Amino acid sequence: MYPPVDPILFQIGPLAVRWYGILIMLGIVSAATVASRYVERKGEPGENVWDMLVFVLIPALIGARLYYVFIQSPRTEQGLEYYLSNPWAIAQIWTGGIHIFGAFIFGGIAVVLFARWRKLPLLIYLDALGLGMPLGQAIGRLANFINQELYGPPTTLPWGLRIDPQHRLPPYNDMAAYPESVRFQPLFLYESIWNFAGFLLLFWISRRFEDWLLPGDLFLMYLIWYPLGRFMLEFMRTDSWFFAGTPFNTVHILSAIAIVTASVLLAVRHRRTRPAAG
Repeated sequence: MYPPVDPILFQIGPLAVRWYGILIMLGIVSAATVASRYVERKGEPGENVWDMLVFVLIPALIGARLYYVFIQSPRTEQGLEYYLSNPWAIAQIWTGGIHIFGAFIFGGIAVVLFARWRKLPLLIYLDALGLGMPLGQAIGRLANFINQELYGPPTTLPWGLRIDPQHRLPPYNDMAAYPESVRFQPLFLYESIWNFAGFLLLFWISRRFEDWLLPGDLFLMYLIWYPLGRFMLEFMRTDSWFFAGTPFNTVHILSAIAIVTASVLLAVRHRRTRPAAG
């Protein structure tokens, strides 16, 4: 497995259009399209989702980048130390390095503010986002393939990923110990498949159990499904730092909190709505 195309689609002078940005935007547009159709089924104008997207996109991208730089990136000369020594590189989002948890934090705040400003039913729009985001994330993860990032440890599996020396992180940049023939786990592919499966599952649930679902349920289910996949895949990450002497990092903690909280809320709210025994 190897990127079949140049990371740059075309370039005019200093302006370069990169596949990374195209795939990220394709994922965002796909997620917004699904979300807008969902709110229309609930009697809300689909245009509200596109208005929300304009309001939320920039804070979400800023949060995604800042989270990656200051929390997720390795504590090495190629990670946090590089960004601290080259502050301008923090703004170079097109080179790769964003994290969905930062987008959740900054974007989530923006969604709540937008809903309150426009007096929208927040839970319906959260459900719409919970349904659309897995599809968007499944598409957006393919951008990591183009940039040769988000890979795991060496593997002999037939779908192992080839990584050029300039894209390898320590210790895998030691070409004597890890020659060019070494292949790596394609974590981006695993997460993309997990997200796409989550989209199909939530879409089926949204139609099959529409009368049973309460506003906000789909979003809570998303907060269980996606963090569960991330929790498992984080053990194989090579581009993040871990708590000393442990296989755990910040994502494990945040994922566990999301899974437990969403599970409890989902159970409690349906326990409260269960009909009393006659």
